Amino acid sequence: MPVLPGAEPYRHEGGEVGVLLCHGFTGSPRSLRPWAEYLAERGLTVSLPLLPGHGTRWQDMAVTGWQDWYAEVDRELRALREECGQVFVLGLSMGGALALRLAARHGDAISGIVVVNPANKVHGAAAHALPVARHLVRTTKGLANDIAKEGMDEVAYDRVPLHAAHSLRNFLRLVDGELPQVTQPMLLLHSPQDHVVPPADSARILGRVSSTDVREVLLEQSYHVATLDHDAERIFEESHAFIGRLAPSVGKKGSTTGG
Repeated sequence: MPVLPGAEPYRHEGGEVGVLLCHGFTGSPRSLRPWAEYLAERGLTVSLPLLPGHGTRWQDMAVTGWQDWYAEVDRELRALREECGQVFVLGLSMGGALALRLAARHGDAISGIVVVNPANKVHGAAAHALPVARHLVRTTKGLANDIAKEGMDEVAYDRVPLHAAHSLRNFLRLVDGELPQVTQPMLLLHSPQDHVVPPADSARILGRVSSTDVREVLLEQSYHVATLDHDAERIFEESHAFIGRLAPSVGKKGSTTGG
């Protein structure tokens, strides 16, 4: 199946500092593209992959699971490590959970992580029904475009395949158990008005990681897809400052390409 317009992966060859960006469940690289381009313009090497089963049609996602999604970002991280002296991992929603698992498993190979509205749990009574319901019903209503800013589109599915949702539930439980293994510096940004992932998920993550260098930022003007919302510029600036503090070679002004 062809990739939906706007959902294409993005790659930029920059300097010695690399950044891996992980998009969310049923979403696409579109949700993180402006963030990726902001960092690329400031001289970083950037990888924003399209997760398997995403960015085409929900039927393709129905036959994938967390092992496929995690394997893709793990492969991209290893590729960045080969060409960059330092690598940071950034993620939105489920992408935040992917970033946290990479941090737990790769240790010092990752210099820091930035997570935006990271998911920690599939909530609600429906979550408990997933093991059975996924065999009876193929899909449920989508979670796309929880964005306060008008005119934005994250290019995500309007349906959620229940087999994939069940896999996500299992993945988030796995990541929750690994959070104490996360020791890297962490910047966590979250929206008090998030209609997809509640603030309790961020609180749980902050309470369970072993990181001592932690900064929490509230995104008061945005909903779930904050990277396309009113606080997007703040996310970009905060993350760049975070990376610059931990990787001085990035510099404070930016890059050879301007911007």
